[in-house]
Amino acid sequence: MTSHIPNVKPELQRGRRLSCFAIAGVVGVLLVTLITACVTNQSAIGRVVMAMNQEIANLPAETRVELERFERIYDTYVDDASDRERLDYFNFAYQRVRASYVHEINDREMINAAIAGVKTKDAVPASMPSGKLVEDALHKMLKHLDPHSSYLNAEEFRNSFANTKGEFGGLGIQITMEKDYVKVISPIEGTPAERAGMLPGDLITHVGVIDLKALNLREAVNLMRGKPGEPVDIIVRREGVEDFPLNIVRAIIEVKSVRHRIEGDIGYIRITRFNEKTKKGIKIAISDIRNQVGKNLRGVVVDLRNNPGGLLNQSVIVADAFLERGKIVSIMGRDGRDERAYYADPGDTLRGVPVIVLVNRGSASASEIVASALQYHHRAIIMGRKTFGKGSVQTIMPMPLDGALRLTTALYYSPANQTLQALGVTPDINIIADIDPEAQPAGQREADLPGSIPAQEIDIARERPRISETACPAIGEAKDHMLGCAIEYLRTNNEEAFLKRYAPAGQG
Repeated sequence: MTSHIPNVKPELQRGRRLSCFAIAGVVGVLLVTLITACVTNQSAIGRVVMAMNQEIANLPAETRVELERFERIYDTYVDDASDRERLDYFNFAYQRVRASYVHEINDREMINAAIAGVKTKDAVPASMPSGKLVEDALHKMLKHLDPHSSYLNAEEFRNSFANTKGEFGGLGIQITMEKDYVKVISPIEGTPAERAGMLPGDLITHVGVIDLKALNLREAVNLMRGKPGEPVDIIVRREGVEDFPLNIVRAIIEVKSVRHRIEGDIGYIRITRFNEKTKKGIKIAISDIRNQVGKNLRGVVVDLRNNPGGLLNQSVIVADAFLERGKIVSIMGRDGRDERAYYADPGDTLRGVPVIVLVNRGSASASEIVASALQYHHRAIIMGRKTFGKGSVQTIMPMPLDGALRLTTALYYSPANQTLQALGVTPDINIIADIDPEAQPAGQREADLPGSIPAQEIDIARERPRISETACPAIGEAKDHMLGCAIEYLRTNNEEAFLKRYAPAGQG
């Protein structure tokens, strides 16, 4: 396999335009130029807006009316009404959202959300610093779009780079908001949160004595952050049990993206997250497994359970490692624009050795890209539980002056041209926990998140074999029955024989 990212072959190029990052670069250049120019009555960001385009003048009349409505709120609550720079900043951000969001937005609803961010119960006219006013408005407005869009202030923007590099400070949880509380999508393997016993679906209701119900996600995250080595007390709400406390010691989270080992004649590869270290990790894992087992390699298990996703290009690299050819994923923005398709380069690094991919409700985003591609091309058996269903693409758009927009700009589509959003990936073989016969409790997947982008297709239930998790042998100290199912499947090397042995009578 070549070491570069697999070919990006645009199937459709409708109205080529600068990428969001390219636009951001232009903004930066213009900003430096304009700030050093002679001073006028217009703010620096206002001059950037004018220099880049004349969109304000070209906006529909109803949109201009809504922006003027926000301006009146700004003038009422800001402590210095002569400060127009942050108002221009808001207008610029609004135009970027309006132009780039994956679906057309409703101007009135968006401005209502922005105003709600300003007019809190504690808001006092003529008292709010302009920076805080606009930041609160943008936070509320972006949150209104979907659970994954957000405004990043300068500090949050800086911290976003740490996540992609695989090293950051904190507890080690992938989170969202639900029912006004922090919801755990999945704990990251090997982190303080996982060691403390946190599970996907847990709600964090309190940090210390502070109730998170009155806070937004940004404020809640800031409470959980702190110096490595310092403890933090949280209250966890879990379905079926009373709320309980956890004491977790903060740490520098160094996410080892890929781990691997040998189980007899079976290779095991665990991918915890798709970050900049994944490409190197998957290459080392496959090479080491092949060198250790050689020609006796019976199969490989790729474990994506509780993997919350990460970088698109890394998911493409992982899928390409197992594919000889074919489409891996495509992404498509509003009205079909900016469609891009990613294909595998020739060369299956395992040369056809059987593969099992393990997934569950904590497998999201990039994990679902890998699972859907290998399933579509019949390169792997997908085993486990239906995945989370996060099929949206977030683009971080740096803003002039400071901060950034984290905006949902497109949706992922499987090689079958079916969106993954709110549907996820249905396993070929369902592994059902005895305590959870339906394997799909409420509130555990993307479709259950308030404000999530709905599925574009109907989730047609397909008859798939169902196996009780405890029917298979337990592997290792963790007594991992699901991994035991995967290993038994590979060693049986015959689906009919495997299902006859482990599936209930009448299945398979």
